[in-house]
Amino acid sequence: MEFPSPGTLPVATVSDAMDRFGVAAGIHPLSSGAVLSGPAFTAWTRPGDNKGIHAAFETIRRGDVLVVNGGGDETRALIGELVVQKAKALEVGGIVLDGAVRDVVELDGLGVPVFGRAVTPAGPWKTGPYRLGCTIAIGGVPVSPGDWVLGDADGVAIVPKDDVASVLRTAAELLEGEAERRAANQKLVARD
Repeated sequence: MEFPSPGTLPVATVSDAMDRFGVAAGIHPLSSGAVLSGPAFTAWTRPGDNKGIHAAFETIRRGDVLVVNGGGDETRALIGELVVQKAKALEVGGIVLDGAVRDVVELDGLGVPVFGRAVTPAGPWKTGPYRLGCTIAIGGVPVSPGDWVLGDADGVAIVPKDDVASVLRTAAELLEGEAERRAANQKLVARD
């Protein structure tokens, strides 16, 4: 399945197309202008530990979005500048963490969209354990390998891989209806 290019379909519209389900609570962009769209590569780490993230980079594919359940921990950053540089070299489509990040100023210049729960300067543990390629949860939403991950300034939505085609159809219909309402609103403004 071909996913839409990053930034072409608003997360809010995708959420509306899924009856407002699928939005990862508390996960927001941590790099300027972050937008992403692609299949999930999942990792489940012990809170505050990034050994699994390093292991994920050994098998992740170009364009995949690394989605990490870090237990929502905000006390230790799971990634920073050096990890994101590696993601860039591997042409990863983005990183979504239910956990914390550091080096946010440096992340802006790297061009890899990063989403997470918090920022902290404290570095991670590197002892494990971890799981790769399993169903996880981020921000209260389940994510399975291959699910569609979509992110923009509003946050992150997860679309189950079996629902992508129907969600895209519904989202297109919603966008058409919104365009019609915008045009009607412009006519009201022009009348004043």
